[in-house]
Amino acid sequence: MCGICGIANVAPEARVAPALVERMRDTMIHRGPDDCGIYVGPGIGLGHRRLSIIDLRPEGRQPMANEDGSVQIVFNGEFYDFAEHRQWLIDRGHHFRSLTDTEVIVHLYEELGTGCLERMRGMFAFAIWDERQRMLFMARDRLGQKPLFYSWNGKRLLFASEPKAILAYPDFAAEPNLQAISCYTALGYVPSPLSAFKGISKLPPGHYLIFHDGRIEIHPYWQLRFGPKLKIGTVEACEEVIRRLSESVRLRMVSDVPVGAMLSGGIDSSAVVALMSRLSPGRVRTFSVGFKEPDYDETAYARTVAQRFGTQHHEFQVEADALAILDKLVWHYNEPYADPSALPTYYLCKVARDHVAVALNGDGGDENFAGYVRHSVNLLASYVGWMPQPMRHATGIVLAALYRLFGPAGRLKRHRNILPETFRLDRADAYAALLVQFNRFHREVLFSPDLARQVKMSASEDLIAQLGRSGGANNTVDSMLAVDIGLYLPDDLMVKFDIASMAVSLETRSPMLDHRFMEFVARLPARFKMTTVTRKAILKRAFRGILPNEILYRRKMGFGAPIDHWFRGELSGYLRDKLLSRRSLERGYFNRRFIEQLIAEHVAGSHQRHYLLWNLLMLELWHQTFIDDAARFMTSAAAGDSSSVMSR
Repeated sequence: MCGICGIANVAPEARVAPALVERMRDTMIHRGPDDCGIYVGPGIGLGHRRLSIIDLRPEGRQPMANEDGSVQIVFNGEFYDFAEHRQWLIDRGHHFRSLTDTEVIVHLYEELGTGCLERMRGMFAFAIWDERQRMLFMARDRLGQKPLFYSWNGKRLLFASEPKAILAYPDFAAEPNLQAISCYTALGYVPSPLSAFKGISKLPPGHYLIFHDGRIEIHPYWQLRFGPKLKIGTVEACEEVIRRLSESVRLRMVSDVPVGAMLSGGIDSSAVVALMSRLSPGRVRTFSVGFKEPDYDETAYARTVAQRFGTQHHEFQVEADALAILDKLVWHYNEPYADPSALPTYYLCKVARDHVAVALNGDGGDENFAGYVRHSVNLLASYVGWMPQPMRHATGIVLAALYRLFGPAGRLKRHRNILPETFRLDRADAYAALLVQFNRFHREVLFSPDLARQVKMSASEDLIAQLGRSGGANNTVDSMLAVDIGLYLPDDLMVKFDIASMAVSLETRSPMLDHRFMEFVARLPARFKMTTVTRKAILKRAFRGILPNEILYRRKMGFGAPIDHWFRGELSGYLRDKLLSRRSLERGYFNRRFIEQLIAEHVAGSHQRHYLLWNLLMLELWHQTFIDDAARFMTSAAAGDSSSVMSR
């Protein structure tokens, strides 16, 4: 894992100062503490911070070039099957100075141009400067596991792994993107291609960018397809799931540094640990975190799996004082980010980094095999779509009452409160209602008239509806998964693990996000993924006899933090101080009375408003760090140090 950045000027005579590239690069020292480098040529500058994983020798230093130096690359990520292509390139006359995956990309580009992306199996973001053509070629992996931000003003292209590196450019002013803030309040994250900063965009997953002849062009190169469906039996499907996932795990265990695994005790991470134990010559190292609140603690399940496979297991308990690191997390996340599981994920990565430099996880299991409670809720809603709207609404009320009696405990009970609304809405709108945090009604009350006039209120719901029709998704299950894989996965889950792991200089790898594995799973019939009563049906069937039944058939908990308890206790005062401060209110975004109402309802226990309040709190902390205190941020960012912005 690494941090990359660069400056490309339209005019070759517009020299790039090396000190400026270094300034941008060193805002991301946490992403690559082991080494660093720059390349500067006519009108171009590339910067790189290195976390050494493959070929630890100096020969692995970046930027890296071809034999004559006419092609230069900065690369962040892993190209898992690079060794298969290396020999092919040697046979075609290419010479290698290192054993890295990075150098293989350089020579693949020489042979295939942008077609090199079709050969790459991995997670990555990279930029290649082709001096002969005076062209910059930038690309991001298919699932968006690695980030890539850019800013284009018609004369100069800036790019980086994190916005803070672009903000370190001297004449770049940090201003909020109001449309991004509107989408953030709806979703809890900023969707691609938007960023929270005016003038900065995200390169979407599965896309590449070409800078040439004074203009930029963006092209897609991959789209997950859900058809045509495979004609396959249950036994064969189970065998293929195990075989393909084993191959994916094996590829991600290749490393020149110690490798471990994140273990929550859910089926996804447990399946990865089970396969790692088969493939590893020694004991696998596993890591988990928990809470004293039972609704949020899964460590007992993780212990069960660790004992089953004889792993070297490590645990950590997160206390409420974990919020002391909030300012640090805000600095690392760069954009407002409202997923509370960022807290335990940071601690999980921190615990793992004390023992290993690479850790595998179970990310992608829910998105591949339909594992979320919302999938069941929306599938139920689709069954009554033929009913008149009043009858659908009444059915939702009845099911919500049953859900209160028999549904999941803890934070997952949120879904019972929106069952009536979900059943009342059409299919596309119903899934949007399950995904958003502040719904359309809430946003209309929350937003000030001035903010409401400047944004498109329906942008998030429109995006969800568009994604639900992508990739040939023509049934309810595939439509939900198309949305999750196109939106929630890259812009929420992948952001969470990339930032949390890079904050502690740990590399995380996700076997279930191997694109070849996902292409197979996507084409399985929908009934293999979920039925009315069973989610992840084929995955559970495939791991019968491998994983304990108490893991395969346990109640879904997810991975979060007990902020509902914290906001009613020791953090209620902190919440009011931040959201109702003069600085916050004078910004003019939101309706003060509505915020006061949300706080009062949650503290009194009449409603569960913690997700909404966390959403607003993270936005406020982001605004204070990157916008209000921009001058202080710039000073610290230029030095690659977050301490000064965390000292407030």
